Amino acid sequence: MGAQRTSFEKLQRDRAKKAKAANKREKRQGRAETDPDEPAVSTDAEALLADDGHELTAGELLALVEELHRRYDAKEIEFEEFEERKIELLQRLPVD
Repeated sequence: MGAQRTSFEKLQRDRAKKAKAANKREKRQGRAETDPDEPAVSTDAEALLADDGHELTAGELLALVEELHRRYDAKEIEFEEFEERKIELLQRLPVD
């Protein structure tokens, strides 16, 4: 008995997934190129984890987590350090 052929709908879904992934990849690469108008986030290791009594907003903490992810993706920090810092930052998120 022969193998069942792939349906047209499945082919469309696969093509849509590939197109979506390509758009996402292009968007990420475009974001990697920094805009001069975009506010800079400190990449200093101490600044990322400094708990100087100043309570950061959820948005600021998430921006730091995003910066941490960028540094890990750029291979500036190791996985263990990335995980430790991410956990520390996420623990500082205010929970209502």
